[in-house]
Amino acid sequence: MRNLKYKPTSPIEHPLISKEDVAKMRAYYFNEDSSNLKFLLEKRYGWMNNFIKNDDIGVEFGSGTGFSKLFIKCRNFKITDINDYEWLDESGIDVTNSPYQSNSLDFVLVSNLIYTLPIPQLFFKEMERILRPGGVVIIHEVNASWSMRRIVKVRKHEGYDFTYKAFENATTHSHANNSINIAIPRLLFDHKNIFESKVPAFKIVYSGFSEFLILLNSGGLSTQTKFLRLPRFLLKLVNKVDKILIKITPQTFALQRQIVIQKK
Repeated sequence: MRNLKYKPTSPIEHPLISKEDVAKMRAYYFNEDSSNLKFLLEKRYGWMNNFIKNDDIGVEFGSGTGFSKLFIKCRNFKITDINDYEWLDESGIDVTNSPYQSNSLDFVLVSNLIYTLPIPQLFFKEMERILRPGGVVIIHEVNASWSMRRIVKVRKHEGYDFTYKAFENATTHSHANNSINIAIPRLLFDHKNIFESKVPAFKIVYSGFSEFLILLNSGGLSTQTKFLRLPRFLLKLVNKVDKILIKITPQTFALQRQIVIQKK
């Protein structure tokens, strides 16, 4: 973390949260009155169905709590993680060295995973191997907007470094092994032409931004916070306000982003 622009008080070790914390988050979702959070996750995963057919074959890497299984409408969809949880379809799955056969999947889903990877290029290489031609990687990631950078400074357990060389394969830079760098999605995806020149096997077919007030008032998962519980019609209104603010200036307000890349 020594070269990150914002330096947390102590280094981050992967994974960012423990197995016990993941189990607690899942229990909280199902056992508490978490209507705000459920609305957030419905929106977070629901858009992905626009890029998935019912008979497609796909997996999610780094599923953690496994919430995607509640919202993805596909009968051949498996949720996986490097850790072992009882709700997973498969465990012990490394996103950069998976057991899936070459050209065997129609889609891959990842949510808030890429920014934790020391070498993102290894991820893209593995996606190129396992996806069929025309297959897609559906990505939901943190967005290092002005608002998100302010939140990071308050939470003090993540950092950002916009000088990081996101397309390099080397492991000698500061992010390798133990740093969580929320700038990585912007460095990878902000400029379509650069991404497609550095990762020539893929093209960006969709790019969008999401979540501001709807995330801040969700109550959180990994860091549970106080929130104002709202009925669904007001949550929809807040979501509309978010869309307006994000459309005006995404790199001020958007806390998350949406990317779809397609294998050529």
